Amino acid sequence: MDMSPAEAAAWLTRNTVDCLPEGELERRLALGRPLRVKLGIDPTAPDIHLGFTVVLQKLREFQDLGHVVVLIVGDYTARVGDPSGRSATRPVLDPAEIEANARTFEAQAMLVLDPNRLEVRFNGEWLDMSMEQLFSLARSVTVAQLLERDDFSKRFAAHEPISILELLYPLLQGYDSVAIRADVELGGTDQKFNLLLGRDIQRHYGQPEQVIMTLPLLTGTDGERKMSKSFNNYIGVAEAPAEMYGKTLSIPDNSIASWYGLLLGSEPPAGASARDAKRTLARRLVARFHGEDAAEAAEDAFDRQFIRHEAPASVPEIEWAPGDGVVLLPALMSEAFGISTSDARRTIAQGGVKIGGEPVENGRLDVPAEALDGKILQLGKRKFVRVRVV
Repeated sequence: MDMSPAEAAAWLTRNTVDCLPEGELERRLALGRPLRVKLGIDPTAPDIHLGFTVVLQKLREFQDLGHVVVLIVGDYTARVGDPSGRSATRPVLDPAEIEANARTFEAQAMLVLDPNRLEVRFNGEWLDMSMEQLFSLARSVTVAQLLERDDFSKRFAAHEPISILELLYPLLQGYDSVAIRADVELGGTDQKFNLLLGRDIQRHYGQPEQVIMTLPLLTGTDGERKMSKSFNNYIGVAEAPAEMYGKTLSIPDNSIASWYGLLLGSEPPAGASARDAKRTLARRLVARFHGEDAAEAAEDAFDRQFIRHEAPASVPEIEWAPGDGVVLLPALMSEAFGISTSDARRTIAQGGVKIGGEPVENGRLDVPAEALDGKILQLGKRKFVRVRVV
């Protein structure tokens, strides 16, 4: 893209919350060299979810303008645990788990980022430092500065424990910016304190201070809290197409506009109903991460199951040996769906079980084997299995 520094700055900041200091991004862009744009990730979980792609997409925009993204995998900072938004100390992860998660993160980030304008660095390269280096870093900020942070101040006021290691976390993240000489650092709005502190630490080491950019946090599928694995309201970028499609359709109507804006950079289709807008959104998201063919198949599978009320095209099979030619349905359901026999009886009583598309009568627990052989047994709306009597 051929843009002036002012035009590029306006385009890059069009959907951000903060870009500080004001006007500094345009001045950096006017330097006429590729900027080093930093994002740090702590691999505390193995997968990237859609909420994280909001920041990744902004990084891709920098790449498309010719700048270099430095993706810092926090193999050392993950051992501390980012206290952002936390009311308690995070559990310590095993180094082997951190390493495995880091490799998955790196691979999934490539679904959005251009590998030709990307540096991937592990902060263990520089955070495995001497005591002298650590003392120098610790002198760069004061305890008073750290306690200005909202989550620390609340815990301190409530007399809740804050470990020295947690207080070190923002310093370590800031030193990442020193190590790679960051021009710009990105993060969610919950990272604003850490990003600003990185400027202080760069100044302490005699470096130009980075521009900080924060982006909105995507709400999860519950429509209330930010998307997070901790809240089980996330959609992973590596999830199966059918799961990604179905989960997207489950978002509340009041989330549609923000999901379009943050994930697609557009508004919902004009005049479309909420249902149709979500179907378009779901299809475009599946296509982004799995391709058009997978998106078409996911949409067809959803329509088959939930609109036409047909069984999926592919259904797992279970072999079952009846006693005296009769199948005890709760026992079969327990084996097929991993539920208890009491739950199976309860679901039958509630009309939630079908054989060959026909509801099982309340109280009917014994079924002739010939009535089940080759038929699809359905539990609720989503679970199916084909029974083979042996």
